Amino acid sequence: MLRAHCGRNLPSPLHVPHAQRKLMSNSSSITEFLLLAFADTRQLQLLHFWLFLGIYLAALLGNSLIITTVACNHHLHTPMYFFLLNLSLLDLGSISTTVPKSMANSLWDSRAISYWGCAAQVFFFAFLVVAEYCVLTIMAYDRYIAICKPLHYGTLLGSRACVHMAAAAWASGFLYTLLHTANTFSLPLCQGNVVGQFFCEIPQILKLSCSRFYLREFGLLMLSACLAFGCFVFIVFSYVQIFRAVLRIPSEQGRHKAFSMCLPHLAVVSLVISTGTFAYLKPPSISSPSLNLVVAVLYSVVPPAVNPLLYSMRNQELKDALRKIMSGCFSEAINCPFFSTEHT
Repeated sequence: MLRAHCGRNLPSPLHVPHAQRKLMSNSSSITEFLLLAFADTRQLQLLHFWLFLGIYLAALLGNSLIITTVACNHHLHTPMYFFLLNLSLLDLGSISTTVPKSMANSLWDSRAISYWGCAAQVFFFAFLVVAEYCVLTIMAYDRYIAICKPLHYGTLLGSRACVHMAAAAWASGFLYTLLHTANTFSLPLCQGNVVGQFFCEIPQILKLSCSRFYLREFGLLMLSACLAFGCFVFIVFSYVQIFRAVLRIPSEQGRHKAFSMCLPHLAVVSLVISTGTFAYLKPPSISSPSLNLVVAVLYSVVPPAVNPLLYSMRNQELKDALRKIMSGCFSEAINCPFFSTEHT
């Protein structure tokens, strides 16, 4: 296996001749990356495999049930559940981008991922996470209109407006990630091929780039951080207005219904923002490979698995629709000729 490597006396990129800089920028000598392993012993590797398998199956089942329930029940064809369906699709995609490869590496005692496999993982994970953050911001707007301006709900959040907002969220994630992924993998990589995480992501690839070459991408990341902070401020402002309106509702039943609508979304937003912020803004003094692994699991694996539980736990409409679908499927299975007592 060939690896790109620069010595300690590498000249400053600003003083490298143009021909040599062009050669460095290709990074063609790297054919694969090495991911960070969860464990070195075989027993712990198998434990990691079975643990991730259980989490992945739970996420797959929970999100699939929400998608099926919302799609099949006409009473749930409202803006709130339409955006919830989009959120479940994004959760399924994000956890399917990282977890299966990590499970396969643990099962086969490997750390390798191909160059293009790493690039694909970077693209799809960033695309789905950015789109999910946009959808969560739109869901905050949906709850703000439903509680603070209920008379204008049908006008501001019609079916066409919902489709346009969802499409804008997916398109924003796609364009953002396409720009960042192309820019990241165009940088010369001269710090080896060992990725300090169990999956490929943009900050970890930037750590492998040569000095000063990553400043362009760093500027794009700072711009992205400003936009993300703007979405966060919008969500906070929306919920300040929501809670002020809820506290003015005279009936206890009305307040309970409003809180049941908002609390699952608020819990999901808090989980995503808190884990992501700690992962990328934690002090370097407390950083370590084991802590980085734990934090990465918290922001990349846990939310897609927990989100269906958070949304279904306090949502009576969703639970009733899911129970109706499950009972219908069970009745059809009982009445199926295969299970009939007259079948021979």
